[in-house]
Amino acid sequence: MLQTTKQLTVRFCEVDAMHIVWHGHYVKYLEDGREEFARHYGLGYYLLERAGYGIPIVEMELSYKKSARYGDTLEVETRYVPSATPRICFDYRIRHADTRQLICTARTTQVFTNAQHQLQLLPPPCFTEWQQHWLPSLASLV
Repeated sequence: MLQTTKQLTVRFCEVDAMHIVWHGHYVKYLEDGREEFARHYGLGYYLLERAGYGIPIVEMELSYKKSARYGDTLEVETRYVPSATPRICFDYRIRHADTRQLICTARTTQVFTNAQHQLQLLPPPCFTEWQQHWLPSLASLV
């Protein structure tokens, strides 16, 4: 299982009038988690962009469990979900770092597009190489 954890502190500008994190900021927290994953496992946007591909998010699901507040330290756990289809899926768990209480769960799905933003039905060679390095058993199924 490929997984990373990113710690972040809730900033004042991220809370709403009720003094809790505004729901839209969780999307940014997921992005922070994906960027941490990319740094750790070498699956960054630049790798795909240099190869001529984009990876837009086509599906996002969030489930809010508990509110986070200004000053809270959160942990964003990002787990890669292997797929035999040409897509990148991540599951997330956002927890309060001190209490370990679950704040939010989420899942994102990204697809591959070419430079003209057309959906690609085959994974880019650089992604296949990445899979072969980190998930050799999955790469043999594709």
